[in-house]
Amino acid sequence: MSLLSMPTFKLVLADPMSGKSKQLEVKDPHAQRLIGLRIGDIVDASVLKGIIDLPQGFRIKITGGSGYEGAPMVPYIEGPVKKYVLASGPPGFHPRRRGERKRKLVRGNTINEQIVQINAVLIYPAGWKEGPIIPLGDKELNKIVEKLKGGEQEQTQEQ
Repeated sequence: MSLLSMPTFKLVLADPMSGKSKQLEVKDPHAQRLIGLRIGDIVDASVLKGIIDLPQGFRIKITGGSGYEGAPMVPYIEGPVKKYVLASGPPGFHPRRRGERKRKLVRGNTINEQIVQINAVLIYPAGWKEGPIIPLGDKELNKIVEKLKGGEQEQTQEQ
């Protein structure tokens, strides 16, 4: 890719508390922060500040993705490579019969510019009692954030 082309990803962020997910479009410079991450990496949610504003303490775990040709990322192939493997099960192949195997195109476990979709899971901070975040609209999320910020300000004023 040339220096002029900027990476753009579709980030599918799943919320385990509600069981729902939200698709976000991540463009440069936020996308640059995701390049080089691997499946299983956990990053602070502040890398998405401006796309989705989450309160302090939230983290995001990368669980997979797929390339522009539709090949899924697999955790057992190192690096940002694309290769054919003899697959006997997911990801990338769902056998119809017992023992069935098939040669499938898959991608490595590292995010690069050729990845189109990144799958991730939201990790809540310890002691979170407000409820799920993802199904809420921006207005409800902003209310929770303001409530949390207000609570922090009240605590500092009491001390």
